[in-house]
Amino acid sequence: MRRTFITVLPILLVMFLCSFVGCVAEKTLIPMEDFFKNPQQAYFQISPDGKYVSFTKPFERRMNIFVQAIGSDEVTRITSVTDRDIWSYWWKGDNRILYSQDFGGDENFHIFGVDPDGGNLTDLTPFEKVKANIVDDMPDHDTDILISMNKTNPEVFDVYRLNTVTSELTLVAENPGNISRWITDHDYNIRIAIRTDGINYTILYRDGNEGEFKEIMTIGFKDTFQPVLFTFDNKYVYAISNLERDREVIVKYDLVNNVELELLYEHPEVDVSGLSYSLKRKVLTEISYVDWKYQRKVLDSEMEKYYKILEERFPGYETYLTSNNLDEDIFIARTMSDRTTGSYYLFDTRTGDITKLADRNPWLPEDQMAEMKPISYKSRDGLTIHGYLTVPKGIEPKNLPIVVNPHGGPWARDSWGFRGEVQFLANRGFAVFQMNFRGSTGYGKAFWQASFKEWGKTMQDDITDGVNWLIDEGIADPERIAIYGGSYGGYATLAGLAFTPDLYACGVDYVGVSNLFTFLNTIPPYWKLYLQMMYEMVGDPVKDSVLLAETSPVFHVDNIKVPVFVAQGANDPRVNIDESNQIVEALKGRGIEVVYMVKDNEGHGFLNEENTFDFYRAMEEFLTKQLLSKE
Repeated sequence: MRRTFITVLPILLVMFLCSFVGCVAEKTLIPMEDFFKNPQQAYFQISPDGKYVSFTKPFERRMNIFVQAIGSDEVTRITSVTDRDIWSYWWKGDNRILYSQDFGGDENFHIFGVDPDGGNLTDLTPFEKVKANIVDDMPDHDTDILISMNKTNPEVFDVYRLNTVTSELTLVAENPGNISRWITDHDYNIRIAIRTDGINYTILYRDGNEGEFKEIMTIGFKDTFQPVLFTFDNKYVYAISNLERDREVIVKYDLVNNVELELLYEHPEVDVSGLSYSLKRKVLTEISYVDWKYQRKVLDSEMEKYYKILEERFPGYETYLTSNNLDEDIFIARTMSDRTTGSYYLFDTRTGDITKLADRNPWLPEDQMAEMKPISYKSRDGLTIHGYLTVPKGIEPKNLPIVVNPHGGPWARDSWGFRGEVQFLANRGFAVFQMNFRGSTGYGKAFWQASFKEWGKTMQDDITDGVNWLIDEGIADPERIAIYGGSYGGYATLAGLAFTPDLYACGVDYVGVSNLFTFLNTIPPYWKLYLQMMYEMVGDPVKDSVLLAETSPVFHVDNIKVPVFVAQGANDPRVNIDESNQIVEALKGRGIEVVYMVKDNEGHGFLNEENTFDFYRAMEEFLTKQLLSKE
């Protein structure tokens, strides 16, 4: 079963001693490292022939790939990386495994190939300062995949066919300079190209593997029409669309005649986010969406039967099918909830056997984790803002120290599930408040567009209104509220301290934007296609210079009067280190207490385990000092 998810926009995109005497007596403080160390085993996959399982587990502190024959106890480690964890890998036929890895967080990902016995390890895209993306993994082809690379021009990506055994590269489609996405049919022919001028995008289509692309439609970036996959006869496409609608839905579309043929599924409240299908049986299997948590609309009787078996076997847990063999009769099943990272199982649909493979993080006791509960409140201008509140287990939600945690993106969203840092904070006696402020994805076109040119303004008001709601409800102790976020959440942290200086006792800015002028001037070269769109959504440095000056926290440090902890990766290509250097220098110049952590081998967020430990250890010390001393 293959899953297809669409990301419409590039994503910028993404602690403490218990403050209650009774809390310490009732539960054990779990070591910080247990929340953030690498999993015992994770990311199980099945070989196409169904004879092997692969997974990642730590070796020399880094996540590496291991292979095991089904039914055997013998395990073979096939990689031995020691610089960066391997998080993304997949089988290529029965005799090759591919993985993706960058260098020190620079996001110039290369594709590596290795045999299942550990031999023939090869960097398949060995080009300096080049980023390789998967266009189509061609799952039923033994050796080849389609990739895109900015090898010729760092700003745009051409398509190549890559033989993963011989490393042979063949140019398939040359980018004229403005193609942002390529889409294949079921025979792996490139049939659709999406062209952009930074504000509008044009769907280009051709009938076969060769010939000229023809313009089908041009759409402004404020609307969505994203082809997901071709129908199984390669004649029409299934697409995520909100044309003439507020919410994104799944439609069947005739590109030749430029007409919508069928509405497959529409949710009454939220956007649809993905579509899955059976590669073997050539049927659609499920449609996914997120309301307060991940949900699925099952379209296929076979999949419905499998999910029913899993739900009966694992009541009270979310269940997912994450990998399968080409015959689609052996699956990897995953369980999880808001209080556990869950376990992996081998699900043999031929026999009905469900065999446990591993727990992901067995050292985290589920019965000591806190519930992540959905909440909602009204913004000052009448929007409904959805979010989540996690209260320490066994503690009444009254007069609590709060960590306000706006998400990154900002055109992303928070959703229900296990979050290590949220559980860490809750274990230390803090409630954690997450909110999907305007601009968060999944709530329709109008809600998303309400964020345009509102960084530091109504987007920030939504966060402030949520904090005031917590205070009015008696949940938050108004003297013990911190704000912490990463990326855009880091910007929101600095904006909160600068524009509502009396609301927070301290802030933690993790790879956050401080100066909107310099931020827009230092985006990665491969985001240049989207620069005009960014100007429309954030602000134009020339036309909107007054707005950007008003909403850049670095220019308003005179308002900040509480301590700040700043963390930054030196190699961050999205939020340049100068964003953190500027705000730290300005705060120190004002005499504000600042803790500054820079990791030289990290990018947009810390991935190496030891750096993650350092960050949360320092955060715990910082928040303990700033909040718990106020009891």
